[in-house]
Parts: sequence; C-alpha cells; structure tokens
Amino acid sequence: MELDFSFIIPVYNRPDEIKELLESMQLLTGNIPFEVVIVEDGSTVSSEEIVKQFATKMKVSYYFKENSGPGDSRNYGMKVAKGNYFIILDSDCILPPQYLTEAQKALKKKYVDCFGGPDAAHASFSNIQKAINYSMTSFLTTGGIRGGKKAVDKFQPRSFNMGLSKKAFSVTGGFGKIHPGEDPDLTIRLWKNGFETALFPKAFVYHKRRISWEKFYLQVKKFGLTRPILNKWHPETKKITYWFPSLFVIGFLASILLWCAGINLFILLYGCYFVAVFIEAAIKNNSIKIATLSLYAVMIQFFGYGLAFVKSTFLVTFSNSKPEAIFPKLFFN
Repeated sequence: MELDFSFIIPVYNRPDEIKELLESMQLLTGNIPFEVVIVEDGSTVSSEEIVKQFATKMKVSYYFKENSGPGDSRNYGMKVAKGNYFIILDSDCILPPQYLTEAQKALKKKYVDCFGGPDAAHASFSNIQKAINYSMTSFLTTGGIRGGKKAVDKFQPRSFNMGLSKKAFSVTGGFGKIHPGEDPDLTIRLWKNGFETALFPKAFVYHKRRISWEKFYLQVKKFGLTRPILNKWHPETKKITYWFPSLFVIGFLASILLWCAGINLFILLYGCYFVAVFIEAAIKNNSIKIATLSLYAVMIQFFGYGLAFVKSTFLVTFSNSKPEAIFPKLFFN
C-alpha cells in the first residue's frame, strides 16, 4: 500500500507552538509528500494567521470548531484529512528533520496500523522542561511505557506522537471523550479489533511540555485518576505495574515512620533509588542542576499519580455511579 501521510494537530490557545511546529516541518528531509491539518479546538487565541503564513510553503489546512477536547478534535482532523495514514501530534512538539523518513522506513519494514514514537528534550528546553522530560521518559521512573526500548508492557502509543491508519480509525471511531486517557483507551480498542501497535524508537519528537510544577502535578494526578477508569472499561488490561507509583508512595511514607522508630533499612533503600535517579539524570542531561530538579519532578510524579490512583480505584470500584458522574472534569461532552 502506498502511504499518503496527513499530520493531525489539535491546538488550543497556542499559536506560538503551532508556529514552531510548522517551522520544524519545513525542515523535514526525504522529500516525502505530506499534508498538515490544524484543528482549532474552540480557542480564544487563534492560530489562523500563523497557519496562513505557511500556506505557500507547505500543504496545510486550518479548521475551527467548538471546544470538545483534543480527542474529538483529532477525530475531526482525521475525517477531513486527505491521506490514508495519519500522524497525530501535540501542538507543543517539534519534529527532528529525519522524523518522517524514519516513520516511513519503519512502516515499510514492518507495517502496523498504529505506531508510537518516544519524546525527547531539545537542547533549547528549559531546565524544568528537561527535568520533567526525564521523569516522564526514564525507565527508572515509568518503566519505559512512554517509548523506552525496555518497556515493561505491551507498548501503548501516546497521542503526542502517534501514527494511525485510516482503516484503523474507521473501524474504531477514533478517540473517546475521556481526557487524559483517550490514547490508551484507543490502543486497547485497536487490539480488540485485531490491529497491531508498535514502537518506532527513531521516530521521536521533541516534546516541550510548557508547564509549571503545579501544572505538572495536575497532569500526573489526572493520569492517576483515569487509569482505574480504563481498568474498569477494559479489565483484561489490568497490570500490577499500574500500582507501582502508589506502592512507592506508601512505602516511602512507611519508611520515614520506621526511620523515626530507629529502623533505617528501608529509608536507605529509597536513598539508593534516588541516588540512581540522580546519577542517570545527570549523565543524560550533563547537568547537576537538572539532575536535582529531576528528583523533585520524580517525587511530584509519584505522589501525584500514586495518590490519585488509589483514590480513583476506591471510588470506581465501590461507587454505584459511572466514572463520568464521579469525575465529570475528565470527560468532554
């Protein structure tokens, strides 16, 4: 099958990010034809004028719709796209020049109807962005579920960097109304319909994650709230690994109490873990400062996700209400 690529990019009040992303697309190598579909999700700060600046430089189209969330906006973009293979990106991503060449090469070598690629930190990113990137991508913190080669589980592509065939979109209907969590939900439904997913390590993006510590905490907290909902919807996908952040937090708090009681072994084990994280972050980023910030990012990630996961598991399991009623802010109408 001849691949005809369409980039699908939802955006909400971030024209500056769209500008950076389109600029990086101008530098894509390999002379591979593609179109870009920008879907404005009810923004009050429009990206239309930015998109117009690139209209003579590449095949790009702009659509405005009422706010209904990133998942529905991606579905909208895939419905109007001309291609037969969609590449879905977040607006806060930047593409390396070889991105499309690597994606096409991997698809020709082993075709799958859905692929995902990892994210990396660009040299221009702030120290906080690099620390958060480390926390979200290191095998020591996430087990590789966001694109590590040593992923502990069957790989679930993430919507900041996901390829999806037109056929797979037509069969599944695309993304659901939950957010976050719409990407693993789609992946599971793809598996149920017989489609394969794969990790393409060389098709990576630079993911800026323009967020503060507070917003990072809210983000990982939402991740923790949505996972038990996905477990309820798709019970066959439950994994003990989803409990690891919660167990980490409970164990950490218990180790402090034991240390106060004169038992030092467990707090020393946690100390060894944090030393390992510090060393790896320092080596990866060539910076002691970023390594220190990475320790803070890891703690935010584990506590934000871990405590929210326990709360959501309890409510979803024992409440007679549907998840939409328990956590209405996680769903778009």
